Amino acid sequence: MISLNETLLHLPALLIAAFFFAIIFIANWLGYKKHKRTTVLDPDKEISLGTGEASLLGLMGLLLAFSFSMAATKFETRRQTIVDEANLLNTSVLRCDLYADSIKMSLLPLYKNYLESRINYYNAGDNPAKIKDALDDADKQFKSIWNYVVPLMKGDNYFKTEQMVQLLISLKNMVKAREAGRVAAVPTFIIIVLLTSVLIAAFLAGFGTKPGNRSKLFSVAFVLMTTIVLYVIMELNRPRQGLINLNSAEQNIVDVRQLFP
Repeated sequence: MISLNETLLHLPALLIAAFFFAIIFIANWLGYKKHKRTTVLDPDKEISLGTGEASLLGLMGLLLAFSFSMAATKFETRRQTIVDEANLLNTSVLRCDLYADSIKMSLLPLYKNYLESRINYYNAGDNPAKIKDALDDADKQFKSIWNYVVPLMKGDNYFKTEQMVQLLISLKNMVKAREAGRVAAVPTFIIIVLLTSVLIAAFLAGFGTKPGNRSKLFSVAFVLMTTIVLYVIMELNRPRQGLINLNSAEQNIVDVRQLFP
């Protein structure tokens, strides 16, 4: 079953923003029309939401802030994980210099192949098939390095290799950490609750406006600002595409290429 997050992940960003704007604006307009119709049917009835409207708008703001904070935290975690992996790759390649030239010249091509597999992992974007291929290739290249390095722990290279093995273990764990971070997102249930609260708040904001006093500028501003916040939350949930991405962090891994002859 495809989740809401997966559906939004593959939709164009502008289409998501347009959809949010349209449904929020419609909800606000329906609220105003409902108030107007109620007034026409019962002119003497005093309709006032008072503190109820303010409370619901406050609750909507709280949910928006909570969801935004969650998405921003996950985004920062992903960014830091990429930087950490770049540092591990950089250190691993530099430590090849500690070995004799014959060993170093054999290790560097293995690390270069592994590096390319990790670059391909990010370049795969949100394509599941390409991501799987990149992960499988990274696992294959890692095993090649591991099978070459472990036997070096015998003899004079023991202490050098022990440090290299620790780095390789950290690199392996980092692959799992990055993949876990990639699939981590604001839970679908929270997104549904957030959208529901926004639509209810928009409806009540329109309903709370007296007939003849509706400001189109205020309505558009309310809908636009809410749409922008929702859009940013969605963008933070898909950092491999759109305006908010991890390209600058990934460049740290790409720069490791410069260490190879």
